[in-house]
Amino acid sequence: MAWIRTVPDDAAEGRLAGIYRRLRARAGRVANILRVQSLDPPALEAHLGLYKAVLFGPSPLSRCQRELIATYVSALNDCHY
Repeated sequence: MAWIRTVPDDAAEGRLAGIYRRLRARAGRVANILRVQSLDPPALEAHLGLYKAVLFGPSPLSRCQRELIATYVSALNDCHY
């Protein structure tokens, strides 16, 4: 299994601390799939922006359809997230 150094909640400072606060407020925790980008807060913010645009932005697809596509692709990739 790969090992990626991450910044734990209690060590987050500045921009990263703010991102972590927003994530915990929304989901109650910082998911590992997001924490792996903790060494590059601008990349983490870009990831979150892309996620928000794809799942919540204007689209001919419903939110349910978009979630279904994401779930199907994750299953194809054997991704348990």
